[in-house]
Amino acid sequence: MESFLRWNRIDSAPHWIVNMNWIESFKSPYSVLKIQNWFGVLPRQKVVPRHLPNGMQTALSSSDDEDQTYTSSSDSEETEYIVTNKFWYFLFVLGTELGDEIFYASFIPFWFWNIDGAVGRRVVMVWSIIMCIGQGLKDIICWPRPSSPPVYRLQKKWSLEYGMPSTHAMVGVSIPFSVLIYTMQRYEYSVTVGAAVALLWCLVVSVSRLYLGMHTVLDVIAGLFLALILMIPVVPVVDVADRFWLTSRFSPIILLSLSILIIAFYPKSKIWTPTRQDTTMIMSVCVGVHLGAWTNYQLGIMSAPISQPPYVVIWPSYEMCGLLVLRSAIGFSCIVATRALCKSASYATVCFLLRLNQSEVETTAHTAPSSAKNTVELCYKYITTGLQSYIYSC
Repeated sequence: MESFLRWNRIDSAPHWIVNMNWIESFKSPYSVLKIQNWFGVLPRQKVVPRHLPNGMQTALSSSDDEDQTYTSSSDSEETEYIVTNKFWYFLFVLGTELGDEIFYASFIPFWFWNIDGAVGRRVVMVWSIIMCIGQGLKDIICWPRPSSPPVYRLQKKWSLEYGMPSTHAMVGVSIPFSVLIYTMQRYEYSVTVGAAVALLWCLVVSVSRLYLGMHTVLDVIAGLFLALILMIPVVPVVDVADRFWLTSRFSPIILLSLSILIIAFYPKSKIWTPTRQDTTMIMSVCVGVHLGAWTNYQLGIMSAPISQPPYVVIWPSYEMCGLLVLRSAIGFSCIVATRALCKSASYATVCFLLRLNQSEVETTAHTAPSSAKNTVELCYKYITTGLQSYIYSC
């Protein structure tokens, strides 16, 4: 009778309660732990030498179990877990780098120099819009990342940011699929192969965030669905707006004004996070890229193509590969030099204009900076990254 009543209560429960159970399951850190265990991230166990007597082995094993604790502090990080499958580890570390600043700083310039600037401008605009929305939602929702323990933190780079939604998952959708959409009718290639590569890209990036213990399953799912929904209106609007950014005399004023307003009115979170600074860099990349293209168009350097798409994909010859390497080497050298010079110059200039002591500002903690330091950081990152993007897109 008691089992019947229990079954009857569950069966008659409202659907929203069942849905809430699913949501809590996806939000639980133990779901992330199960995924980590499945891919070979296991708790570290001290190995007992086999040549010892059985009684001593049992005693050592029991004492190890009693003394073993799981914490998320850096001192004990090495004793928390062991990676038993190196393939998954290196694959997902590489996958998570596809949503990092190093990837943006190398992939976007390379695309402009060696592949197609017209596609690059559109992809950068889609990426910027979707990332800004995702970053802003993080500091509005303020959901923490999965707790550790029980989750193993294999990476701590973004641990100061909130987790919902996963912007890595949003990048995993926006970049590969926008490249696919903007090239499928522009070049002659197998769309099936392109879609498979984009899907694999997205899958590796998304699962990497779970493997590294940086997001819950719900964070990743929300990021994927949000990016897919946003791309429906964003992709066609960006495609149409690209010509306006090139031809209009007011493009520099509009781009600069919009980006500064977005940074100025960025939502404030309960605690300081580096999300706003990351959003500043994203916006400056977008502005710099489009200002560089606008300059080329206004000076007549950029001209309309002679033939109409679709174009045949030309596989590079040895000579073309040599030029590609040379072009990339010179370009990246210029970017590094620009960053080194502009960073120090812009930092000193902003401090001078705001009448701040530069040495005092630089020594302020990065994890909880003052409002003055935060302003200086935002300004110099906007100027430096924007100038870099302007140079490689010209």
